[in-house]
Amino acid sequence: MGLVYALAGRFTGRGIEYEDLVQAGCMGLIKATDGFDESRGLKFSTYAVPVILGEMRRLFRDGGTVKVSRSLKELSLRALREKDAFSVREGREPTVTELAARLGVSPEDTAQALGAAMPALSLTRSGEDDDGDEIDIAVEAPEAAVTDRLALQQVLGMLPEKDRRLIELRYLRRMTQQAAADRLGMTQVQVSRRERVILANMRRLLTG
Repeated sequence: MGLVYALAGRFTGRGIEYEDLVQAGCMGLIKATDGFDESRGLKFSTYAVPVILGEMRRLFRDGGTVKVSRSLKELSLRALREKDAFSVREGREPTVTELAARLGVSPEDTAQALGAAMPALSLTRSGEDDDGDEIDIAVEAPEAAVTDRLALQQVLGMLPEKDRRLIELRYLRRMTQQAAADRLGMTQVQVSRRERVILANMRRLLTG
């Protein structure tokens, strides 16, 4: 959930409520949890970040808040009942795929139903009982730096090898443009121009 909170913070102030972003992020988190394959050698957070971001960006494509239809609400209630029954019977919570099979719907619909069932989060509630106590909300979540690095790694991995090498030389090894140009067999002017293009593309990918 720390990933969801931190990633939701990246989209605040763009016309969609924080609570809606968190709800969409929860749906992405559920999908990532069910789809994660540890044998691929990825950390869960590396796999989950783009999935969570994809659900949040879908809000902007769909034009606003998370809309919960009557049929989704009914499916949500069924999903919760089946989830509780499964947990009692098997001693663990079902995966989204297992739950979808029992409900007779797709895993995507099941994930949406579970996301719709999640209660709205209060930023001023300190515990299970709403006693009115307020808590301080940090301006920067502790996970923000982690998610920024993960997102940056994702974007770097999408670059062509020569472009990635240029960015690594300039910003990880802190070489001058001339030193990077010498290493890459380019002129300083070529490096300067290419660097501007790469950074613009990276900024677009990071901000959606």
